[in-house]
Amino acid sequence: MNSMDEFTKGNGRKVCVTGASGFVASWIVKLLLQSGYVVNATVRDPSDPKKTEHLMELEGAKERLHLFKAELMEEGSFDSAVAGCEGVFHVASPVIFTPKDPQADVIDPALKGTHNVLASCKKFSSVKRVIFTSSGAAIFFNGRTLAPDVLVDETWFSDPQLCKGSDVMWYTLSKTLAEEAAWKFAKENEIDMVCMNPTMTIGPMLQPTLNESVASVLNLINGSGLYPNHACPWVHVKNVAEAHIRAFEIPSAKGRYILAERVLHFSEVLEILHEIYPHLVLPHKCVEVLTIMRNKFKVSNSKAKSLGIEFIPFEVSFKETIESLKEKKFVQL
Repeated sequence: MNSMDEFTKGNGRKVCVTGASGFVASWIVKLLLQSGYVVNATVRDPSDPKKTEHLMELEGAKERLHLFKAELMEEGSFDSAVAGCEGVFHVASPVIFTPKDPQADVIDPALKGTHNVLASCKKFSSVKRVIFTSSGAAIFFNGRTLAPDVLVDETWFSDPQLCKGSDVMWYTLSKTLAEEAAWKFAKENEIDMVCMNPTMTIGPMLQPTLNESVASVLNLINGSGLYPNHACPWVHVKNVAEAHIRAFEIPSAKGRYILAERVLHFSEVLEILHEIYPHLVLPHKCVEVLTIMRNKFKVSNSKAKSLGIEFIPFEVSFKETIESLKEKKFVQL
């Protein structure tokens, strides 16, 4: 059931995607349009071709894609985009792993943006379900030791206090707090919400700009010579987009869904890179990033598979990511 042909056809049903110009959101828009939906897509600046050109070139965009200007920090700015929609995919949130001003760059937009989007959803009875894009970051960091015999599932929640204790975990904190706030708002206002928790997401970029997760792959092939002493779960962006749409379409979908194909340490990623591109000079020095994720562990993806997701193997995801980086001239190999 990996083909878009097996999705319930949109048949002109209207949905909204926030932050539509981003890596994951662009793919959600692409697959929604392919499936026949009318899509209201929010972007910060509809006049910026870097944000909108790749969206307007998608199949079906001329007929069924409508762009709306909206700001996460501006109350009511999502009202016009949400009005009349059956589903809202709230994807917009800053993905910045090393912010210059953590509060202004990631915490405030994630928290206030979540409130503002859900407040707009509350205003319109047409909205039947909200799909909230959280992150694996809101799952893994709770003080439990990650080790090869540990299986992480949807019952894990990151601890905000633990995240606050590290300078490198501001993004993690933003996603953890935003998901907490989303669940609270949804419960208090009787909003049917389903939460997606994608892990390190890679694959072909539709947008012209580099995003943080794909940048982690670029850093392995751009000659820096360094790789992180870090194990993490990986997932293809198409699977992430598919899971969002299935969670909207399947009435029984509920709660949270971890999206991950498998966990690999960056040293294993380098081995796969050598197999695909044996001529590359690979990083040789391992540097510490997060000691909490130094060891491999297991992630349960059985709940996501219950949505009908057939996870694309990491090797395919990885190669498609590198080819995309080549195509968009971020690297020459």
